[in-house]
Amino acid sequence: MTATHISPDDLPALSVGCTVFAGGGGGDPRIGELMAMVAIRELGPVEVRPLDGFDDDDLIMPCGMIGAPTVMMEKIPNGAEGRVIRESYEQQFGRPVAAVMPFEMGGINGVLPVAWAAYAGLPLLDADFMGRAFPELQMLTPHLYGMPGSPAVITDERLQTIVFTTRDNIWLEKLVRNAVAAMGGSACGGLYPMTVGQARRPAISGTVTRAIRMGEAILGGGDDPLAAIAEVAPMVRLGQGKVIDIERRTSGGFVRGSALIDGLGDDKGRLFRLEFQNENLVVIEDGEPLATVPDIITLLDVHTGHGIVTEMIRYGQRVEIVAFDSPAVWITADGLKAVGPRAFGYDFDFVPVAERASGSAPTRVAGGFRA
Repeated sequence: MTATHISPDDLPALSVGCTVFAGGGGGDPRIGELMAMVAIRELGPVEVRPLDGFDDDDLIMPCGMIGAPTVMMEKIPNGAEGRVIRESYEQQFGRPVAAVMPFEMGGINGVLPVAWAAYAGLPLLDADFMGRAFPELQMLTPHLYGMPGSPAVITDERLQTIVFTTRDNIWLEKLVRNAVAAMGGSACGGLYPMTVGQARRPAISGTVTRAIRMGEAILGGGDDPLAAIAEVAPMVRLGQGKVIDIERRTSGGFVRGSALIDGLGDDKGRLFRLEFQNENLVVIEDGEPLATVPDIITLLDVHTGHGIVTEMIRYGQRVEIVAFDSPAVWITADGLKAVGPRAFGYDFDFVPVAERASGSAPTRVAGGFRA
């Protein structure tokens, strides 16, 4: 990546990095990568700019896809959704959008906004509101600060568009999820529109460039991609194994299910259970959690180091199960209430993965994450 722009050569690295930090979610990034490739080749590189590169009153457009990742594999965007969302916000706020921003840094949602930025001739903000991917619309950092997710603009590939203004973000999740289900299980959306000044508190900065660095490390990591990954972001290795069973169902705009992973090599004789709701939620062994949300649980292909999103888990895959520290905002009391294990129905509390693994203080990560 050049100092300030994403070119076609950077997109494979961004795509791979987004599979690692997504925690299994966000959707398969390959379609978004292809759409961004076409847009950049036609219109030129997309500028990547930090928050400090904007005026406080500049309007930003956090955006991405919403719905079940399994549906997104076949029901793809038509490319104009970003324009529809942007025009709707400009009409509502009476001024132009100054920057596009991925609302989550994972899967297709870390890549597709690059295409929308290219088509709009706008910069991409080097930040997001999750630092990973989560399944529900109140699971974005502005929610923790009492900031509204509406007006939210939802549009499908037919460009049928709905604007939601709700009493709170829990109702936003309920109403948008029902609308997305009626649209066929996936759609594109803009959420939590705000000014740069307002975004300074909830934004997790540097996540776009961090994903690119991760992808570059993996693609250039030679025979040891895991070592290359650890150079970019400290991680805890939970085990290596073969996927021996996968159960997955799509309902209500989510993909829910689990995978059984039989240990191999030094982990032979161990059996891991991974449970997910779009994103990986917990890894369990012998009835005890090894890692839980909000830490980032990722399956890596043992041969390539690429992350495997939940809809692409297949029988027979050889995987490394790893976990990265959560962004710091999610391990606060309010953060854990929104995205901790109990928010997903588990009857246990969050313990940082590094602490579970070693009994010591968790590893700290810079760049907007734990510091």
